[in-house]
Amino acid sequence: MRTDPDPPNTRPTHAMRLLVIVAEGAIERPLLEQARELGAISYTVADVRSGGEGGPREATWEADRSVEIKIVCPETVADRIAEHVLARYARHYWVRMFVADVGVFRPERF
Repeated sequence: MRTDPDPPNTRPTHAMRLLVIVAEGAIERPLLEQARELGAISYTVADVRSGGEGGPREATWEADRSVEIKIVCPETVADRIAEHVLARYARHYWVRMFVADVGVFRPERF
């Protein structure tokens, strides 16, 4: 039987911010490049379907495609990226964003 010297419940976590951006697929590439320039080290992207007051975005054709971008980073970086997205994209593209406080085990990765 293996004994773990550091049980998972006692490992310390480090405070970070999770920024989630759901947006039109058309802006995925420039948005990711700009997020990196603004301090994001890593991200996760998934194709998603979504809907809201403007109706569904079902991704039945390329121009209707939506992506969900998750970025875990320090709060200052998340704020900088969110402000940039609001200023540059939110007025002309379908964009939704939210944030949450998270704890990470290896902060050097974020």
